[in-house]
Amino acid sequence: MESVWVKDTEPRQFEELKENISTDVLIVGGGIAGILCAYMLKSEGVDCILLEADRICNGITKNTTAKITLQHGLFCDKLINRYGEEKARLYIKAQLNALNKYKDMCKDTSCDFEIKDSYVYSLDDRDKIEREIKALNSLGIGAELSDTSALPFSAAGAVRVPDQAQFHPLKFLYEISKDLPIYENTKAREFMPYRVTTEHALIEYDKLIIATHFPIINKHGSYFLKLYQHRSYVLALKGAQNLDGMYVDESDKGVSFRNCGELLLLGGGGHRTGKKGGCWQELEDFAEKYYKNAKIVGRWATQDCMSLDSIPYIGQYSKNTPDIYVATGFNKWGMTNAMVSADILCDLVRGKHNPYTQVFSPSRTMLHSQLAVNALESTLGLITPTAPRCPHLGCALKYNRAEHTWDCPCHGSRFGEKGELIDNPSTDDIII
Repeated sequence: MESVWVKDTEPRQFEELKENISTDVLIVGGGIAGILCAYMLKSEGVDCILLEADRICNGITKNTTAKITLQHGLFCDKLINRYGEEKARLYIKAQLNALNKYKDMCKDTSCDFEIKDSYVYSLDDRDKIEREIKALNSLGIGAELSDTSALPFSAAGAVRVPDQAQFHPLKFLYEISKDLPIYENTKAREFMPYRVTTEHALIEYDKLIIATHFPIINKHGSYFLKLYQHRSYVLALKGAQNLDGMYVDESDKGVSFRNCGELLLLGGGGHRTGKKGGCWQELEDFAEKYYKNAKIVGRWATQDCMSLDSIPYIGQYSKNTPDIYVATGFNKWGMTNAMVSADILCDLVRGKHNPYTQVFSPSRTMLHSQLAVNALESTLGLITPTAPRCPHLGCALKYNRAEHTWDCPCHGSRFGEKGELIDNPSTDDIII
């Protein structure tokens, strides 16, 4: 079940850390957010190192669909209505800046970078589409109404935003990471004030960035309540049409599309981790209905951290940890939000002002309806009397028949059939 990105790249390898070391900035987590943080800090002459418990890009990053766009569903209209035009403008500007940084960095990187138009479509609600176009245009983004004739089914319409992008994420990351101070197979085992221990070393730091997808320090920040995880699935089809654009359904239960060379990538079948969902079967049924002559040549799944208000948590880890920072809750839009994270955190650890800090602050209000849902799921997981249980906070695990894994419905940790850890926030295996 490897993604198309894994199949045609040779991983870059780094040594394990085996001696004590000190650094100005320690980054924990070798996915796209951590690597971009290290890249930007090194570019600014900041002393930093990055620790990865496994291999870089071997977690969520390798399973993305790699769409680089400021268009995060029909989100702009919701942002304006909830927070006002100024906050929405800053959010969109942060995403646009991220897109432009990718454009600049990819000029010198062989990573299949392509400029593509982005579309968010609705099957049955044209009013939603028109409201989103109005909202984007009010913020200076040239959005327009588009038909959906490229799709294999009828829809009410789509919001088109031109000049967005897609790329090969692993080619990009392996290229920019080649000269970075990275240590692989180096698991952070214990976090203490200004010190972290691994199996063979102690690292002293001035600033710490946690970029582990789901934050792994439980006693600060209440991330076990502020986040839940959501799984989604991808099929790679050969022999399907070229859509020449990136398409996403405004509904969470819809299908996304993008081409990758001669392949068409279908995304969907999603569900909260640990719950039942359509999985690959839903996508297979879709492909059978609309792309009868296409052949399935690949499949994989991914997992996303979802915040309470659909805005990522980027900044100071908590009010009580002034020198610890975090990047999480990318809400399925990890490519641009990873770059936003690197931009914000690179400034914060150097004591510089960043205009987007307040928009993404992890200490903003938790008073959203999703908080009650997360709390209920955690309570149910804790009182369910079955085994095995997640070592993160003790919730009962559910068996995922589609992927043959044990999944935690509370916080999204996942384990193989033999108990080996696959996805955090758990940091330990389980005993089956």
